[in-house]
Amino acid sequence: MKNVAVIGAGTMGNGIAHTFAQAGFKVQLIDISEASLKRGLDTITKNLDRMVSKETITEADKKNTLDNITTFTDITEGVEYASLVVEAATENIDLKLKIFKQLSDDCSEDTILATNTSSISITQIASVTARPDQVIGMHFMNPVPIMKLVEIIRGYNTSDEVTNTTMEMSKQLGKIPVEVNDYPGFVANRILMPMINESIETLYNGVAGVSEIDTVMKLGMAHPMGPLQLADFIGLDVCLSILEVMYDGFKNPKYAPCPLLVNMVRAGKLGVKSGEGFYDYSESRKAEKVSKQFI
Repeated sequence: MKNVAVIGAGTMGNGIAHTFAQAGFKVQLIDISEASLKRGLDTITKNLDRMVSKETITEADKKNTLDNITTFTDITEGVEYASLVVEAATENIDLKLKIFKQLSDDCSEDTILATNTSSISITQIASVTARPDQVIGMHFMNPVPIMKLVEIIRGYNTSDEVTNTTMEMSKQLGKIPVEVNDYPGFVANRILMPMINESIETLYNGVAGVSEIDTVMKLGMAHPMGPLQLADFIGLDVCLSILEVMYDGFKNPKYAPCPLLVNMVRAGKLGVKSGEGFYDYSESRKAEKVSKQFI
């Protein structure tokens, strides 16, 4: 199984494509526009250049990795020969259902259909396909080329064979796969997102400022990054989306998004991707900027 299609050339998609290509897989990177594909390839190239400068890979490794990636703007064409498809599109249930319905029609009968969703039900995604036993979750962590964990999420109907194959393939990437079951947020985000949300509530209630909250968690809990800074790197819109999925799935108020988070997303303060979130990334990536007008 050396032919992999990746749908989505954004942060997660290009990281997944990079990781597979560097491990020797032939990768078809698919997105709706040439501009998105170019940005994705530019990011992969910059990340490879950084690895060359650190002498973790050679120039030949970089060239081989890039040579392993082919780009497509048409899903049908891009997945034609894929043994595995990894969907890494926007965390939107309607979009994912549309993509998987098409994949069910376009892919060969033995193709494994994986989603990088961080919270949406694998069982629900699989329900729109004619092969629910071949649908599985592969939740990579960001940045994908560096982070070792892959959450492997079994849907209700996912077969043992597909699960075992996906686990083994993750190991071929140098990752550590962990099998979990299909409940909202799985394991990583079921634990992480309430912590991030509570950190935002702590700021919202005026208990402490941004840097103070992050410093307490870094120095007191040995976290490499504070929860508010981490939220900025994940994307506040993504955090909000995951919390909404969990709140809808569990009907438990402890998963209800903090009003500050909701207002910041409405105002377009999404974190690193927009240049401003709990910190200001437009001038200095270290400058704190608490948006008090949203509190």
